[in-house]
Amino acid sequence: MKPAAVLFVCLGNICRSPLAEAAFRQEAARRGLEVEIDSAGTGSWHVGHPPDRRAQAVARRQGIDISGYRGRQVTPDDFRRFSHIVALDRANLADLKALRPADATGELLLLLDVVEGRQGKSVADPYYGEDADFDVTWADAVAGARGLADRIEGQS
Repeated sequence: MKPAAVLFVCLGNICRSPLAEAAFRQEAARRGLEVEIDSAGTGSWHVGHPPDRRAQAVARRQGIDISGYRGRQVTPDDFRRFSHIVALDRANLADLKALRPADATGELLLLLDVVEGRQGKSVADPYYGEDADFDVTWADAVAGARGLADRIEGQS
């Protein structure tokens, strides 16, 4: 069986999905999971841009440098390349379902679906909020990373 590959998806790929990518990279490394990890957005506004400075600050406080991450948009190939395509909210999950090609092999899920008691919930978009909203997003990303790692370990 080929190793798991996880793609985290939000709207612009500068706040939530880069933080989820960073949290999952950290969790996968801690557990010694062999997994490909990336993030993308359903929209194209921030293609090539680094994560929001507030997202970078939250990650930096956790000892993680995400300044080298660059925004990209989801492609049809992502649905075949990644075994798990993880939306950060219900709207992006719906968009991913609409974009999903007929020959897609990746499993679509919502990040908080793997967190006990949070199934069906969205990670709130911190973009228009305060710095503290990014801390809440980070906490959700960490909880989701742990739940997703558990799920992947259970599937292997």
